[in-house]
Amino acid sequence: MNRISLDNVTKVFNQGRPNEYAAIRGVSLTIEPNKVTCLKGPSGSGKSTLLSMIGCLSRPSSGRIHLGDQMISGLPERFLTDIRRHTFGFIFQQFNLIAGLSVIENVILPAYPLAPDHQSLMMRAHELLARFELDHKADSQVQWLSGGEAQRAAICRALINNPQILIADEPTANLDTKLSHAFMGQMSQLRKLGKTVLITSHDPVVFDSPVVDSVVELLDGSVFLGEEHAA
Repeated sequence: MNRISLDNVTKVFNQGRPNEYAAIRGVSLTIEPNKVTCLKGPSGSGKSTLLSMIGCLSRPSSGRIHLGDQMISGLPERFLTDIRRHTFGFIFQQFNLIAGLSVIENVILPAYPLAPDHQSLMMRAHELLARFELDHKADSQVQWLSGGEAQRAAICRALINNPQILIADEPTANLDTKLSHAFMGQMSQLRKLGKTVLITSHDPVVFDSPVVDSVVELLDGSVFLGEEHAA
């Protein structure tokens, strides 16, 4: 399993312009494999920006990001795309499910660029939906789902390519406390399956959860405090 390491990473927007803004300022940290790590901090602290660079959705302005022994921050876009598809699964704050498509159609969408066998793909999708108690909704339109069901559908979609790293950006922001605790229970299951989970959140249900192994606190784009939780 691959460790993620960041060495003096910065991210500057509108570089060289009057409105230049440093969102990430010299962050160095290590994210251990097969652990649940939470990036904690208020809005504007740089959590989502840092997450996007770790997940190969954007590049740092300076510094290096390694996935295992491979430096990924300087790779050409075609290689980053391949890493995103094979290594990372993403859960977004708004879930980003596509209305008008069924649950199972949403789940299998990320797999299409990899051109898997359709029968095997559908079998895997149904297995994921069953694992998260959603198989009975496979043919339902996603706009008919409850908040908790939509989140579980988004988790299944993130896992369809069997990624080793799951990235979740403010996943409980639109959920009540009960559903937030349920989400953390699902993250615990994924850790037991050998997944690395990286979550951004300013929700105490998330960062105070016993499921979380490590909390990295960000403030104004810098690491403010790291504290280890008992696994």
